[in-house]
Amino acid sequence: MAVTHADLAPSPKSTDLGSKTGVFLMVLSILLGLACFILCLIAEATRSEAKGTQTECVYTANGKLPLITGTAAFLALASAMVVQHTYLLLAVSRSDALLDISWDPVSDFAKVIAWQAGFFFIATWVSFAMAEILLLIGISVESGHLKNWARPHPSCLTIPQGLFIAAGVFGLVTVFFTSGLYITALRAENFCRNRERTRREILEAAAMYASPPRPRSPVVRAAPNEGPMPGHDQNMTTTTTTTLYQYLTAFEKPSSLV
Repeated sequence: MAVTHADLAPSPKSTDLGSKTGVFLMVLSILLGLACFILCLIAEATRSEAKGTQTECVYTANGKLPLITGTAAFLALASAMVVQHTYLLLAVSRSDALLDISWDPVSDFAKVIAWQAGFFFIATWVSFAMAEILLLIGISVESGHLKNWARPHPSCLTIPQGLFIAAGVFGLVTVFFTSGLYITALRAENFCRNRERTRREILEAAAMYASPPRPRSPVVRAAPNEGPMPGHDQNMTTTTTTTLYQYLTAFEKPSSLV
């Protein structure tokens, strides 16, 4: 089985933007926003109304159910906001790539990302504040007639129609704006990492081609019609010389007798 660069790359940390923990927390925040919207719909459907004459009025319900659902929606939206922004704060503060892009004011991509991040950040907090304020108004009104709600009152304070629905819409928009902020930060981090990888590859290629060529070792080649010289055995030469000397000595002995 072949080993790729993805296998050798270190696994992302839990605080990285592209990690499984980050995706899970973003999905959890969106689900909390949807729960807030559904609870607001329930609170709107069960909100208290008043009926009566000009001198006295009576509530149609005690306001217990809209009070519970409105409080649950308030807590769900607050939890989603805390989870999303806490994670984004930790991930961005520990990302070297995002710190690098903040020091590059000339880059057009950095300017676009900065504008997008600023828009999502401001829009998130504005919509979150509107949703929480509307929910607080609804909770305070519904909690005012938990007791003696069936008795006639000189005046009855009720919630205008559509208040809880508006709060739910603002809560749903809040989590989607925060998700947009998360996606913007993830795009910026991926862009910086790809740019750093490309820069590293260019530097490695430049260093490879800029280095001087290595000297080639000399190669000794035989000249044409030149064969290898045969080796001589010293013992054979000595034996041959001694035999020739004996032969000449034996040849000279008859000459001396004459």
